[in-house]
Amino acid sequence: MTYAKKSRESEGRRVKLFKNGRNQAVRIPRGLELPGEEAILRKEGERLILEPVGRPDLHELLKSLEPIEEDFPPIDDLPPEPVDL
Repeated sequence: MTYAKKSRESEGRRVKLFKNGRNQAVRIPRGLELPGEEAILRKEGERLILEPVGRPDLHELLKSLEPIEEDFPPIDDLPPEPVDL
């Protein structure tokens, strides 16, 4: 990417706004598409910030799960079967 193009993108690009039913939508130009099917939209002052939804890491996923309360049946600890080498 050239310096001029990088500078232009950091300044922002003019985009088209349109109505989709009762919602306002924006056309995201090619080259600025976000990955995935969802994004996070938040407002900071007069700015709207649109960010891709990151994949949750395993630690966050495990923290979100409810503990298992059921008792598991005992498992017989059998010796391994002999192997003929």
